[in-house]
Amino acid sequence: MPNPRTTVTPAIDLSRRAVILIGSAGTAAALAGCSTDASAGVDAGSQTPTPAGGSAPQEVAKLADIPVGGSISATLDGKPILVSQPKEGSVIAFSAICTHQGCVVKPGNGEFDCPCHQSRFNTATGEVLDGPAPSPLEKIPVHVTSGVVLSGS
Repeated sequence: MPNPRTTVTPAIDLSRRAVILIGSAGTAAALAGCSTDASAGVDAGSQTPTPAGGSAPQEVAKLADIPVGGSISATLDGKPILVSQPKEGSVIAFSAICTHQGCVVKPGNGEFDCPCHQSRFNTATGEVLDGPAPSPLEKIPVHVTSGVVLSGS
């Protein structure tokens, strides 16, 4: 008669491939839950706003709301962007996601400012004026039609 305190555990035969696949699935699930700093309000997996390919242009802002030589914050597909009017009637837009650590960049006094680590960007080019940001803000294609700033080229 078997000892009632003895537990028999069946052996599981896993191949090396099965172990790797199981481990990969767990890692992917763990990474899917990661995000950037909550103050940034942006998921790490989708940091850059992009207009939907092939869809109708979306209204981003009214040209009259953007001061000449200035800029405003806006959203495109629910993601933060910055829109500037360097010269009257000419607009340019950039992702508002800092290239340093993904914080949301804000319009400043003649520049874009990252509140997290004080990176500064040029409002007409998106180029870094002062680091630690390693690269310029990503340009977002926009155009003006009948006084309305629209996504797309």
